[in-house]
Amino acid sequence: MEEIQSQSENYRSSSSSASSPASRVPSSNFFYLRKPGSLRQPISFEDSPEWGDTDVDARVEEGGDSINAAITPVSPSLSKLNSGSLPSPPLPEGAAVARKIAGASVVWKDLTVTIKGKRKYSDKVVKSSNGYALPGTMTVIMGPAKSGKSTLLRAIAGRLHHSAKIYGEVFVNGAKTHMPYGSYGFVDRETTLIGSLTVREYLYYSALLQLPGFFCQKKSVVEEAIHAMSLGDYANKLIGGHCYMKGLHSGERRRVSIARELVMRPRILFIDEPLYHLDSVSALLMMVTLKKLASTGGTLIFTLYQSSTEVFGLFDRICLLSNGNTLFFGETLACLQHFSNAGFPCPIMQSPSDHFLRAINTDFDRIIAMCKNWQDDNGDFSSVNMDTAVAIRTLEATYKSSADAAAVETMIPRLTEKEGPVLKSKGNASNATRIAVLTWRSLLIMSREWKYYWLRLILYMLLTLCIGTVFSGLGHSLSSVVTRVAAIFVFVSFTSLLSIAGVPALMKEIKIYASEESNQHSGALVFLFGQLLSSIPFLFLISISSSLVFYFLIGLRDEFSLLMYFVLNFFMCLLVNEGLMLAVTSLWQNIFWSVLTLVTIHVVMMLAAGYFRIRNELPRPVWSYPLSYIAFHTYSIQGLLENEYLGTNFAVGQVRTISGFQALHSAYDISPSSNSKWENLLILFLMAVGYRILVLVLLHFHVRKNVSLCSLCQCNRNSTT
Repeated sequence: MEEIQSQSENYRSSSSSASSPASRVPSSNFFYLRKPGSLRQPISFEDSPEWGDTDVDARVEEGGDSINAAITPVSPSLSKLNSGSLPSPPLPEGAAVARKIAGASVVWKDLTVTIKGKRKYSDKVVKSSNGYALPGTMTVIMGPAKSGKSTLLRAIAGRLHHSAKIYGEVFVNGAKTHMPYGSYGFVDRETTLIGSLTVREYLYYSALLQLPGFFCQKKSVVEEAIHAMSLGDYANKLIGGHCYMKGLHSGERRRVSIARELVMRPRILFIDEPLYHLDSVSALLMMVTLKKLASTGGTLIFTLYQSSTEVFGLFDRICLLSNGNTLFFGETLACLQHFSNAGFPCPIMQSPSDHFLRAINTDFDRIIAMCKNWQDDNGDFSSVNMDTAVAIRTLEATYKSSADAAAVETMIPRLTEKEGPVLKSKGNASNATRIAVLTWRSLLIMSREWKYYWLRLILYMLLTLCIGTVFSGLGHSLSSVVTRVAAIFVFVSFTSLLSIAGVPALMKEIKIYASEESNQHSGALVFLFGQLLSSIPFLFLISISSSLVFYFLIGLRDEFSLLMYFVLNFFMCLLVNEGLMLAVTSLWQNIFWSVLTLVTIHVVMMLAAGYFRIRNELPRPVWSYPLSYIAFHTYSIQGLLENEYLGTNFAVGQVRTISGFQALHSAYDISPSSNSKWENLLILFLMAVGYRILVLVLLHFHVRKNVSLCSLCQCNRNSTT
């Protein structure tokens, strides 16, 4: 205890310019939405905002220029500060009537989360956390990196990883129930957006995926979400830009990701790091927008690492974490009093959030070790001359015995003793509707993504043209058989290898699926059917254009039925290859390793396809069984050769003739049966189906659980070091 007191005294002396908590009440730098001098009173379900499934109107009191949020009990330390709170900025004209959201109270009691191997010394990521969030308010979970902010947020929302174990209780409207679909929204730290769509298009397709009902009803919901997040000026702008057009900046992108969840009109909104990668202006605009959203009655809970003074003044409550321990929970301005009571008053020229993180971030100890012998123009580095471990212990001990902790302990039973309305699911779109929406959306993306789709089509045409001109003018003599076999092998192998250029596009689709599936906007089977149906027109366009160029340049048999089989065979080959790429991309979830794996697989399949050495003569342990049977090149090339040479004859001298099967016998292994080419086509179809089933399994177990070979290899490497 003497050590704690001495450290506190040192910090007091180093912060001689710090003022008392009352004088630290901000002036015009704070947008604190509260009437001047108003005190918050205890809340109950009788005097809380009206509960109901339908939206009602919320009226701003006459003569007032601020919005009254949900009211909570006041700790003694806060009563002195409330009298100094200033009115909020004037509301814009026409804001007398705003759309009301029936929020919900959220309470977490003795919440502990353990994740094996997450911490170096303890598996407890969050330790006995208590708190609550009320309708019409913003509750922020703040702390340094790896303090348990995101874990606590996910624990409250019921979205923890399967490896995590949760202890304690979470109440919603006083009941221990799981929040149903549509009653809450969750925005991850990084959300994958579709850059080739406009903001309005992206939100409209999201509404079609999420909401049941007619299309016309969803347009109004989308417009409300655009208005709520102040995206009206960007509604018709492409998210990621196109050609020479710039896309949205990080601030607008972040608001689009939040607007995607608002189309469900959730009662509770969870946001992980809403200010992630935002500058100070974008951060202030984001928080003012969220404050406006909370003023309509919704319950907002989000995590934050750091904020400016202006942003800090917008919060209603703060939960301060360090190493999973709760150092404070209560009114935002009361946190200043708490630090002052613990012996760490905030300097008058320093942002409160910077001061909080300075006191509880153990990384600053490294700076102290580096700078303890240095001096600047003003003397020693006294502003960093504080042991954070001592500060954390002091703050934790002070909070446990404070009136703020007692207020939380008193508030939790009041919010949980009586159950409010049970949150109901708003229903979701049918799987058939979702498949149709995903198919149409993917077709629209393909028509705009020239780099991943139209450029691939041009490359296919150029490659086919090169192969066709190299092997042109072969004729139909017996001596041309071996060269034509080589041409067909090169055509099938090289075009399949060129398909690897589509890996970045598939990676984007998988990331979009993972983002939408985490919020139950899509499913593995829905995504698989949508991706398949949307890729069929593009693959068929490639197959028919490339086949026509190759077929006539090589001079294959001039029959329409044979040409149609060639097109169909090549289309099935591309479909199988697309499934293979999708499976490998789902497995790795990394472009570099996916491309490297696919190139290796294609090279091995080309070696085992039976061209360099006839299939019957391949070494049986590996190359013949199973590689030659797994390689789709084998069945595609075999079917194309059977389509070209079965039923033909070649003259040997002036009297003798041999069949096409005999002519091919020494160059490639084919079957003499007239139906064998259709059997090869059936095998290709079954392989395409098999790869899709494999993708379905990978999407369910790997992408859904956010597990990939890259992450597994990284974990294994970290565990061995």
